[in-house]
Amino acid sequence: MIVKTARKIVVLVIGGTALLFGVVMLVTPGPGIVGILAGLAILATEFVWARSLLSKAKKRAAELIPGGAQDVRPGASGKVRDPDRPV
Repeated sequence: MIVKTARKIVVLVIGGTALLFGVVMLVTPGPGIVGILAGLAILATEFVWARSLLSKAKKRAAELIPGGAQDVRPGASGKVRDPDRPV
C-alpha cells in the first residue's frame, strides 16, 4: 500500500513537471507539444484521466496528419517483395 502510494506520488511529480514544462514551452522557445505529450504519457501510467487525455490527443493528431497515421518503418507497407527482383 505504501509502495503503491509512493509510486503514484513519484509519477505525479515527474509527469506533472514534464507537463508544466511543456505548457511553459508553448510560450517560450522549445518543443512544448512534445513536453505536454511526454508529461501525459508519464501520468497515464498511473492515472486514468491522463490516459484518457493522451488517447484523445493521439486521435486528434491522427486526424491532423494528411493521409492518417501511417507506419513509416521500412517494409511496413504490407507488400511482399519479389525475391528475384534486386533491391
